[in-house]
Amino acid sequence: MDRRWDQEQKHIVSSENADAEEVRAGESRDATVWDVVVVGAGPAGASAAYAAAVAGRRVLLLEKAELPRYKTCGGGIIGPSRDALPPGFELPLQDRVHAVTFSNNGRFARTRRSRRMLFGLINRPEFDAGLVEQAQKAGAELRTGATVSRVEQHGPAVPDRRTVAVVLADGETLLARSVVGADGSAGRIGAHVGVKLDQVDLGLEAEIPVPPSVAEDWKGRVLIDWGPMPGSYGWVFPKGDTLTVGVISARGEGAATKRYLEDFIARLGLAGFEPAISSGHLTRCRSDDSPLSRGRVLVCGDAAGLLEPWTREGISFALRSGRLAGEWAVRIAESHDAVDARRQALNYAFAIKAGLGVEMAVGRRMLALFERSPGLLHATITGLRPAWNAFTDITRGSTTLAGLVRSNGIARRALDILDRRLDTGAGTPRRGVTEPAVAAGPVDRAEGASDPSGEDGAEGASGATGVSKGAGETGHAGDAEAS
Repeated sequence: MDRRWDQEQKHIVSSENADAEEVRAGESRDATVWDVVVVGAGPAGASAAYAAAVAGRRVLLLEKAELPRYKTCGGGIIGPSRDALPPGFELPLQDRVHAVTFSNNGRFARTRRSRRMLFGLINRPEFDAGLVEQAQKAGAELRTGATVSRVEQHGPAVPDRRTVAVVLADGETLLARSVVGADGSAGRIGAHVGVKLDQVDLGLEAEIPVPPSVAEDWKGRVLIDWGPMPGSYGWVFPKGDTLTVGVISARGEGAATKRYLEDFIARLGLAGFEPAISSGHLTRCRSDDSPLSRGRVLVCGDAAGLLEPWTREGISFALRSGRLAGEWAVRIAESHDAVDARRQALNYAFAIKAGLGVEMAVGRRMLALFERSPGLLHATITGLRPAWNAFTDITRGSTTLAGLVRSNGIARRALDILDRRLDTGAGTPRRGVTEPAVAAGPVDRAEGASDPSGEDGAEGASGATGVSKGAGETGHAGDAEAS
């Protein structure tokens, strides 16, 4: 009995010594092992790198392109985006919006104005580069032109159980205690984790330089147009001497979406101006049961399929999920065994689902309503002051769509009634596409493709049909405004 007890104790001591030796071996290689490697230097990746670097960890931020680089994006910065920025970050605003014009497929245009700024507009190249610079100032190291081929958590490239191997396209292998995937919905890391996506939309956008007279006409005002296909809408965001004009609709409606953009531009009186850039992108929302981690690898932003399903707004989701991913990646890097690493990954998933996941669930309900009754939504938001106030509260970040439904009994009952009305009807026109995340797809989804935004302010009077009469009067035909 005593002999067997001695043998068991020797085995335990031997195991503990082996584990300690593995830890010491890992620590002796710290010069070549990063605490956190972040893949993708968009808002999600830069936020994750910043959060991990601020915690004092060795962070490497990888980006396949050279910075600054163009990214298809409306570029609206709403309250939740602003609140998630690093302290002291100065937004490179191209315009400050004080008015929103709403129209229903070019008709019933109505403008609401506010004495206070509603939200800001940015160009993504400058915005993304600024976020990366903040991460670098916090201590993160940046490598551009680095394309990730795959990540490995087992095999000969992985020296121990605490390490992840990040293999680049040129064959170089980087080692990390944890990895954050922020490389877009068609990136490698989401495919590794097994992200599942069940709503895919196509966005088309044009950056149109305009003369000073047209730019002045749009200054401080955006246009949101509820489109002709179920769930579609268009936008005009002014940025100095350039208008960002885009539309979005369900994937599979490519030809109709293209016609919508062409008609939209012509209707605005902008067809005579040559776009400097024309681009397209896919937006992809995660399914409810989609994983957010695998081993020591986390995903955030587009790579996790995190964006608002109704508006397809992604910048705020990228910034917020990126910050959480960076914070939990630090905890995973500190974990000395798979059990603790798994516990931290589950905590990250809980934080995402409890916040952004709830917002996405309400957004899906709003999308179903919008797909079925865009005219009702238009009449509500332009005709009822409480609806406009709710819209602006969400935009400026004083609440969220989910928070509004939870805290406002009227809003909750109204949405429940509309849900029941939809359930007893013919059903929603579309949705329910499920697909796995694909690696290195041809089109990467741009975060924040559009950003319909506003703030509480004066209510507009009734509008007439039409949005514009020509380039020199873009967007004002039939608008009645209150200041």
